[in-house]
Parts: sequence; structure tokens; C-alpha cells
Amino acid sequence: MAEKVKVWDPLVRVFHWGLVLSFAVAWLSSDHGRTLHQWAGYAAGSLIAMRIVWGLLGTRYARFAQFVRNPVAALGYLGDVAAGRERRYIGHNPAGGLMIVALIVAMAALATTGWMMTTTQFWGYEWVEDAHELLAELMLWLVGLHLAGVALASLRHRENLVVAMLTGRKRAPAPGDVP
Repeated sequence: MAEKVKVWDPLVRVFHWGLVLSFAVAWLSSDHGRTLHQWAGYAAGSLIAMRIVWGLLGTRYARFAQFVRNPVAALGYLGDVAAGRERRYIGHNPAGGLMIVALIVAMAALATTGWMMTTTQFWGYEWVEDAHELLAELMLWLVGLHLAGVALASLRHRENLVVAMLTGRKRAPAPGDVP
């Protein structure tokens, strides 16, 4: 069995799966239970706030400085993927880092517009509801792209990234991998 290294700390894993659950509950309850939908949104917003703090102060692979790169680096990585020559990253690859930023920003905006609809100041404003619905649709697209990227990277690098996000461990770096 290949040696494993610790990558995703418990807080990152709880955040990830908690966000999956809160978004799924919010999406599925959007037409059925306003209270459940709102609590799922508050949970998602709280998780995003926690992740932002942990992205600044957390462990090595949790920190934004470790995986957030400029869009040119992400495009370069995607070009390498298309050519079949992308390197394996122990943490998030440049495209994955860009996806994390997109998901955090979209979810923060989604939670914010949801909260705005509960306030006296913004209650009844159609543009807030329209923005909320548009952001929910955007989140679905981003989640789909995220899942496709996870599947592709899992296949290409022969490493189950879903299991890695459950256990926190990945295969140890090999020559050519990015630590």
C-alpha cells in the first residue's frame, strides 16, 4: 500500500461536507419549507465565514496562500490538462484553487442575498430575489464543474479525491508532484 500523507485537516473536511449538506438542503427545501431553507442558508453562510478565517490562519493546505494562484496559472494548468501533461498536486491544483474561490464567493453572495430577503430594508425587492435565484443556478453549475474536475483528476492521477476529502489523506508525493 502506498504511503499516505495528511493533507486536509478536520476543519476543512467538516467545512466541505457541511457546505455540501447545507446547499443540498437549501436547494431541496427552496419550494417547501421556508424555515428549513433559511436555516440551511444560515449554516452555509456561517461555514463560509469560518472557511475564510481558516483560509487565513489554518493549516498548510487550508491556507489560501497555498492554493490560490492567478488566473493565468489556472489557465496554464487547464492547458496542461487538455494536453494530458498536468502535474499532480498534493494540495489543490491551480484550477481547483480557482474553483474554491468561485464557490466561496458565489455561496457568500447566495447566503447574503438570502439573508437580505429576510430584512425589512430589502424585503419585497424583486432584484434581490432574482439575484438569489441566479446565484443558486450559478452554484449548481459550479458544483457540476467541481465534480467533473474531481472525477477527471481522480482518474488521471489514480487517486480517489472523494476518499481523500473524507479521510484527510492522500498518496505521498512522488517525483514530479507539487507538494
